[in-house]
Amino acid sequence: MTQADISEELPDYIDTDDMDEEGGDEGGQLYEHYRVVADKGQQLLRVDKFLLDHLKDTSRNRIQAAAKAGFIHVNDKPVKSNYRVKPFDVVTLLLDRPRYENKIEAENIPLDIVYEDSELLVVNKPAGLVVHPGCGNYTGTLVNAIAWHLKDDPKYDPNDPSVGLVHRIDKDTSGLLVVAKTPDAKTKLGLQFFNKTTRRRYNALVWGNLADDEGRIEGNIARNPRDRMQMAVFDPSSGIGKHAVTHYKVLKRYGYVTLVECVLETGRTHQIRVHMKHIGHPLFNDERYGGDQILRGTQSSTYNSFIRNCFAICPRQALHARTLGFKHPKTGKEMDFTTDLAADMVALLAKWDKYIEGIKA
Repeated sequence: MTQADISEELPDYIDTDDMDEEGGDEGGQLYEHYRVVADKGQQLLRVDKFLLDHLKDTSRNRIQAAAKAGFIHVNDKPVKSNYRVKPFDVVTLLLDRPRYENKIEAENIPLDIVYEDSELLVVNKPAGLVVHPGCGNYTGTLVNAIAWHLKDDPKYDPNDPSVGLVHRIDKDTSGLLVVAKTPDAKTKLGLQFFNKTTRRRYNALVWGNLADDEGRIEGNIARNPRDRMQMAVFDPSSGIGKHAVTHYKVLKRYGYVTLVECVLETGRTHQIRVHMKHIGHPLFNDERYGGDQILRGTQSSTYNSFIRNCFAICPRQALHARTLGFKHPKTGKEMDFTTDLAADMVALLAKWDKYIEGIKA
């Protein structure tokens, strides 16, 4: 792993609803990316400062974020940033995906481009498409598709981290993403996500009939200590995880499930999915968070068959990034984009509409 790699592996902030981790977490296993042994004359020194001296192209904030996530180990045990390195300590950086040195190659994968100009493009990503190469998904990703689309643009290098994706969504979430063509565009758009001035609205079908027509969910988000494949919600006073706030509004009630609109005040890994589960309303057919079970409804075989058919129609979590708004990085103009629900979610809601009509009849 090069020093440039660590700069990319440990971002200063996570600016998305759901960082695409599908294929980045192999059963919670960690993989060594960097190792250094303190020499016999090593003075006591905080591990974040120690690594900063050895990894010149990263930042202390990034190293501290890695330590907080449990990725910095000393003598095979995770340590906090304030751990003091002593002589002969073995300091390692471990990440949740294997080392993989690979050049991103252009691949002719169809793209649904909603908008494009010299600075950026807005893409409507289909469910099932991994956003960025990672463990188990080194090809066939959105990044490979973008590389193909921009292969004739001499200014765009898909292997240059200063351009490309500004944020991400999960493999099985559909909807809008913005891609920066220039370093200036990525910097300015990234700051908007960091400063929470972007506008993002998601549609989700969740289990249960929510008590209120609208609400606010607040709870820190961090990796679930009992299952590294999941994120979990922690009390803000606990000091665990990152501050996260999701606002929701009921769009339509189906009795056993509810269509909601979610607005992100922050952007954390799996934020909508884990926040909705936290309040007792997992996303419909969200396998990772238990939404692929029949959580509400009757015990009849007819209803059971209906739900199984619904799962088959929309074989993923029912979540769609429907709107995206930001200030254009060059012109300063406010830009807002909206995309229709993905076809599988449209079919799913149509099936629920028909079911409810049948009950009323």
